[in-house]
Amino acid sequence: MNATRFEFATAKWIIFGESSAKKIADNALNLGSKPLIVTGNNQNRCKFLLDDFIKKHAKCEIYSVKGEPTTSVVTECSNLAKRSKTDVIIGIGGGSAIDTGKAVSALITNGGELLDYLEVIGRGKPITKPTIPFIAVPTTAGTGTEVTKNAVIKSNEHSVKVSLRSPFMLPDIAILDPVLTYSMPKEVTASTGLDAFTQVIEPYVSIKANMLTDAICKEGIKRISRSLLKAFNNGNDAKAREDMCIGSLFGGIALANAKLGAVHGFAGPMGGMIDAPHGVICGILLPYVIKANIKALEERKPTSEVFKKYEKVAKIVTKKENAKPKDLVRWTDELYEKLNMPHLSEVDLKEEQIEELISKAKISNSMKGNPIVLTDEELRGIIKDAF
Repeated sequence: MNATRFEFATAKWIIFGESSAKKIADNALNLGSKPLIVTGNNQNRCKFLLDDFIKKHAKCEIYSVKGEPTTSVVTECSNLAKRSKTDVIIGIGGGSAIDTGKAVSALITNGGELLDYLEVIGRGKPITKPTIPFIAVPTTAGTGTEVTKNAVIKSNEHSVKVSLRSPFMLPDIAILDPVLTYSMPKEVTASTGLDAFTQVIEPYVSIKANMLTDAICKEGIKRISRSLLKAFNNGNDAKAREDMCIGSLFGGIALANAKLGAVHGFAGPMGGMIDAPHGVICGILLPYVIKANIKALEERKPTSEVFKKYEKVAKIVTKKENAKPKDLVRWTDELYEKLNMPHLSEVDLKEEQIEELISKAKISNSMKGNPIVLTDEELRGIIKDAF
């Protein structure tokens, strides 16, 4: 038996709990004197933070990310940060705001332009210098980006989503206040929750999984499976919202240390090809990827330990001790239906795009974590089944 080996890294400091958002301004001003707030389209959500800075006689800049972070958005925000001599960034919002802030914090200290560092479409240069201080404050429960070392950025020119990635990009502080998620609309609760659910399952069965990420994933699976539908049906359910925030956090920690899989291998390039929320894409594909993985493992790796892992997940989500992996596929598919999410045929992916999608998915970083290498035919089957 091989000796156990693994590495583990996360944000330097995680602050979790109700009212923890009240600590954002103080922590930011401990790290710098010229803050930049990067937020989503609705600036009213961070009015409390702007008021805190005013009370402390601190001037700050604000940048709104309208939609997904694109190469042009990151460049524009980076230019603002440089002009205002920003020395600490707070990303407050969903994954788009936090990823933009993370990318900008790296560009300020490393110089050059964004394409110098992007994977796949850029020059892929390593980020060699620590970023300026960055505080991540999620207002959704899904991406887990508050504790990851990458930022996902869309290139409209190349019709693909790619990553800026470095251990230096782990946030200095992650502040998670479940109360900030109460205002999420139902459809956002559903889509971000499906992303979070995928991100505690894929690292659990990943080829890079280890005993530490396994423990984190199992707890995340338990919390999300019991609370996603509750949070969807009642946005003010405090216990459900807390469960979802913890599950999302655990997914981010796990994926940063154990990789993802074929769902995210597809979701990255698909997100650049169609206009659909990332979590919707994940939710659509998850049951079909699980089904394809199980079949491929049965055929080529019948003694794989991953079967037992899928079985454990099935038992957690169904609360049945005799549950099998096929029950996980069924349960996941039924959850998606209960959340009233669209089907693949309704999100504008065309059949003529399938081959391009497979080609892009095969070289994605996430696909490298899948528990088994899937053939082109198996990848094609996942998409056709999802239709």
